[in-house]
Amino acid sequence: MTQAPRLLPETKTGWAALAVGAIALALMPLFASPYHVELGTTALIAALLALSLQLLVGVTGLVSLGHGAFYGLAAYIVYFLSPEGSPQPIWLTLPIAMLVAGLAAALVGLFALRTKGFFFLMVTLAFGQMIFFVFHDTKIGGGTDGAYLAKPIISAFGMTLDLPRRQRPIGTYYVALTQLIITYLALAWLLRTLFGRVLEGIRVNEHRMQALGHNTQRAKLIAFSLAGALAGAAGHMWAMHRGFVNPEIIGWHKSAEALLMILLGGLGALHGPIIGALAYTGLTEVAGLMTERKLLVEGLVILLAVIVLPKGLSGIRLFSLAKPSGNPHDPLGDTDPSQREVKIDND
Repeated sequence: MTQAPRLLPETKTGWAALAVGAIALALMPLFASPYHVELGTTALIAALLALSLQLLVGVTGLVSLGHGAFYGLAAYIVYFLSPEGSPQPIWLTLPIAMLVAGLAAALVGLFALRTKGFFFLMVTLAFGQMIFFVFHDTKIGGGTDGAYLAKPIISAFGMTLDLPRRQRPIGTYYVALTQLIITYLALAWLLRTLFGRVLEGIRVNEHRMQALGHNTQRAKLIAFSLAGALAGAAGHMWAMHRGFVNPEIIGWHKSAEALLMILLGGLGALHGPIIGALAYTGLTEVAGLMTERKLLVEGLVILLAVIVLPKGLSGIRLFSLAKPSGNPHDPLGDTDPSQREVKIDND
């Protein structure tokens, strides 16, 4: 298994392009207005959520409509830890939010992963809606009206980053960007491990991976739990950015939006959801400025993009960072299936 993972850049030029993109995002607040910095933070949080879902959809081949529930649940955990007037340090709130979201995902995964295909999709949707109604139909977390919370404090090793009020959005932006970069690098490392190769193998042919001796059910559960924890990091970031929670952030449409971002950016690249999230946020903003029927504009543009760009925005030469593979469905990137079989047997 010497080939680079399917979703990662195969050349140094590709990695350099990603670095240039990260630098461009880091420089944006120096030139943008406060409003556009806030909008940029929203886009980065959306990218975090979509990137966490890519671990299931693009890597493992599991399409979930309950992923947004872990995102919203983590935001509510921040509320419980730091109600209005009682801020807590980020080093405390972030790990707890991720842990709770990951444990919730593990519990849901124990049942959902007993099913496959359409039934898996519906079971994740059902569990997501159950979590939604816990907060929507009760007074927990303010009920349907939601509740305000104290935004977590950026602090570590006894030092607190105390920014003037006008500069706080910039600080939040850089926290979101740092989390996004760390998440991407962590998933890139994961894809290079044997576990990452097993997940890609499950996407292509789960029965074959079982025949090779891998416990695919356990691997899928770990991936589902890890994706839930990463969604929790995005939900924590949302609470830190907005300082407000309500049941809408748990609804199934959050999962649908994340799936839309993945499709728009491209299933075949790990950076696809990031491009898709930035494009989707920009499209929503522009459509809102153009017309009151922004959903109609969004739908038409996305439909056109799916038809014209089947590989998503990451399939455009400008954003494509990988060499074309002879077999696009092959997680090992080999051009000859018979040679691929020899490689797996040898490994």
